[in-house]
Amino acid sequence: MGDQDLGDQNSGDQHESRVIAMAGIHNFRDYGGYVGRAGRLRQGVLWRSGQHSEATAEDLDKVHTLEIATVIDLRGDSERASNRCLRHPEFEGEVLFHPGETASAAGRAVHEEMARDVRTADDARKAMLNLYETLPFRPVLVGTYRLYMKALAERASPSLLHCLAGKDRTGVAAALVHDLLGVHHDDINADYLLTNTAGDAEARIEAGARHVREGFGVSMDDAAVRVLMGVEAQFLERAFATIRERHGSVEAYARDVIGVTPQVLAAIEANLVE
Repeated sequence: MGDQDLGDQNSGDQHESRVIAMAGIHNFRDYGGYVGRAGRLRQGVLWRSGQHSEATAEDLDKVHTLEIATVIDLRGDSERASNRCLRHPEFEGEVLFHPGETASAAGRAVHEEMARDVRTADDARKAMLNLYETLPFRPVLVGTYRLYMKALAERASPSLLHCLAGKDRTGVAAALVHDLLGVHHDDINADYLLTNTAGDAEARIEAGARHVREGFGVSMDDAAVRVLMGVEAQFLERAFATIRERHGSVEAYARDVIGVTPQVLAAIEANLVE
């Protein structure tokens, strides 16, 4: 991941302030503001979250004030159909997604897909590591990542990136943006791990546990659920290690798989860096 000499010395105190508290939208936060290769990333333009299907009217008002013009939905078709995201009545932005399923089990988030044979925390950890090896390469997910990078290159307006829980598919996409812009490895990890404390994390875990247990009828211990519904640095490291194994570098992956040529990256940098 990003290889600057020093991390953002001010970011530690700012991590929690990135989060906007919502009643029905989990993990809503700004992932801009970090120091990159060419300067500090703008704040107020790079938003990420979980899905908005249970958003309250107050939540939607808060989102509306951010003037988000582009929403990137990383969920699969059946996830969108069963959990329609709510929008503010005055929302006029564009929602981007590549059609198809991102998980092999229709209607499931990718972390839920991995729950089928999980019983213990060790099982869950192995399942999540296996999952992260595949996330950068799943065809439908790659299609939406391509749309996201294209939008970042062409639009300087605020965007929102989300999946179901806003942690795995979203986490990899946000980390790729950070890495390509030269954000320090420590800041990339800190932002990724903020999922574990952002907003009402316990409510997010409880909701995820209900989906997993209802969906698969499995008997797993609480520690396993927490692993499935959280993030660990080694998960993201596994994704990036697999990228490098297959393509030699993140830059080569970005160019060959998700369409970030040097010209596209320069345009993204021009739009996102102060």
